[in-house]
Amino acid sequence: MLKEIKFMLWFFFVFVFSVVYKLSRPSGCFFSCEPTPEPLPMQEEDLSQSRSIFFVETTDRLEPPPLVSCSVESAARIYPDRPIRFFMKGLKNNTRRDSNSTSAAFALLSAMENVFIRPFQMETLFEETPLLSWYRKVNPAKERYWVHVSSDASRLALIWKYGGIYLDTDVISIRPIPVTNFLAAEASQVSSNGIFGFPRHHGFIWDCMEDFVRNYKGHIWGYQGPSLMTRNLKALCNLTNFHKVEDISCQNISFLHPQRFYPIPYPAWRRYYEVWKKRPDFNDSYALHLWNYMNSERKTAVAGSNTLAENLYKKYCPTTYKTLIQGPEGSGHLQQNKTV
Repeated sequence: MLKEIKFMLWFFFVFVFSVVYKLSRPSGCFFSCEPTPEPLPMQEEDLSQSRSIFFVETTDRLEPPPLVSCSVESAARIYPDRPIRFFMKGLKNNTRRDSNSTSAAFALLSAMENVFIRPFQMETLFEETPLLSWYRKVNPAKERYWVHVSSDASRLALIWKYGGIYLDTDVISIRPIPVTNFLAAEASQVSSNGIFGFPRHHGFIWDCMEDFVRNYKGHIWGYQGPSLMTRNLKALCNLTNFHKVEDISCQNISFLHPQRFYPIPYPAWRRYYEVWKKRPDFNDSYALHLWNYMNSERKTAVAGSNTLAENLYKKYCPTTYKTLIQGPEGSGHLQQNKTV
């Protein structure tokens, strides 16, 4: 009798446990389903406060190279109290991380508390902006610079809708940018679109989106990017040459001196991958643009090379340096470096 009671209690316990476990699983699952991946945090309340730092990847690439990882990590370290939002077109699921990704960079960035990697769909992003009509008419297969012009459009829509700072994925942050409404000068009277910041619904960004659609010339390199920013700024301001290392203020926009982000201009981009006798301090800079589009030689930071790029990685994105430069993905023969 005692054995029968014990058996019945054991059977009852197993039954109850099984029912509770089944109820905790997704619909249609019992013991065979994998756990549901944890959704990415949205923090929509932050999106409406113009505090985010935005990066955009408009290719389907899911394995960020070291420079992209360094750009995002350096921003996360320089702006620890602000959300860093990395939008990747290649992420197809709208709520979950790609569980099949084995990218070391993806993993290390996902582990940072203020970094949020999100998928995005351009048509959804362009809703309620002038860009939607353009997007529905354009044929990406016939566009010579589709990755670039779609990125130009996406960054405008993000800043219009949410406000904050946009940074290209080849920009290493070295100190906080102290202004909110700003454009970055590549040279006197020439604006970049690789770095800019505005609060949400700022009129200048709306004007840029209207210009993007009205005067679209996607076959001309940079026409939808730096040229667009420059012509819209000139429509508002009578730009003059910079005086020493001083920024220009026009209406409510700060036009920041080239030293703030481009102390090494694009014709000299290789200097980032050279050894310097005296390392520059970049005291007048907030971030450094490494001109990855110019880098057809695929130069990169190499462990032990003592190049400027390697030293920037060590200081401003140490996790990327240790994982991707010193680690297995960064191993290899040292390149020959010129001392400058």
